[in-house]
Amino acid sequence: MRHAIVRIAALFMAACLATACAPRLSLLGGGDTEPLAEIVLEGEAREKMLILPLTGMITDRPSEGMLRTRPSLLEEVASRLNRAALDPDVRAVVLKVDSPGGTVVASDILTDELERFREHTGKRLVAAMMGVAASGGYMACLPAERIVAHPSAVTGSVGTIMILPNVSGLMGKLGVTAEVAKSGARKDMGSPLRAPDPEDQALFQSMVEDMNARFLERVRVRRGLSGDVLAEVATARVYTAGQALRLGLVDAVGNLRAAMAQARELAGLPEDARVVVYRRTEYGDDTVYNIRSGAPAGDVWAGLGGLSLPHGAGFYHLWSPGAP
Repeated sequence: MRHAIVRIAALFMAACLATACAPRLSLLGGGDTEPLAEIVLEGEAREKMLILPLTGMITDRPSEGMLRTRPSLLEEVASRLNRAALDPDVRAVVLKVDSPGGTVVASDILTDELERFREHTGKRLVAAMMGVAASGGYMACLPAERIVAHPSAVTGSVGTIMILPNVSGLMGKLGVTAEVAKSGARKDMGSPLRAPDPEDQALFQSMVEDMNARFLERVRVRRGLSGDVLAEVATARVYTAGQALRLGLVDAVGNLRAAMAQARELAGLPEDARVVVYRRTEYGDDTVYNIRSGAPAGDVWAGLGGLSLPHGAGFYHLWSPGAP
């Protein structure tokens, strides 16, 4: 038994060392480097409805692990939109959202890609909010013709936040200092090595407000909100599905099947239309509730995200309590 454990450990260490030459290594095969394949979950008719999961942090950065790199959420969603755009039998897409948001840039790009897909293809787009569809996750729902929130969903948080770690206090306690030479008075604004002064804070606040104004304008245009309602939404609080419906942030409250029914109605699909997903790995007894798309469940994923901060410094459309 002991020798077997030693052999397994040796193989694991060899795999870790090999990642310098082969960062896409997967000990059990398959994974996120495989091409997308269409999987039929239900139905037999020629016409199709695509279920497109949008799950987790919205970012354009791949997830780095010890054994391989996973594509970013933006990349995964964009690749599926591109494939659906080329298939004339895909008449409707249900965007299945469970996300607290993400970076400002990635949230903007993702929303633009969804708007472009709908405008250029004429395919019907329905958003189905699941557990959380907040901040950038809510923004991604805006291009949809209809937004259906699960009765237990949390949404809203229409706002922008800047996350800026600061260790200057700790450095002072340790007696550590940093010598900085800079070309301008604000060149080191945002540095974690010194506390921000009032002018720094005012400048960052103006940047947050400028980015957030674009977010609010998207909401105003897409949802047609009045001034009073928009002012309420601009507080950036979160809402239950029922509260969001009363404010006009969503069109209906219902489960995933209700959202699929809305998509079927908009696209004029028959009852036995095929319900499909695009995955890199096939799963037995697959359903519309499966959020996996790449590596098999047993694949070794040795990321170190749990040992670090969940977000880097930067600007986010994010509801932090809902972050993965």
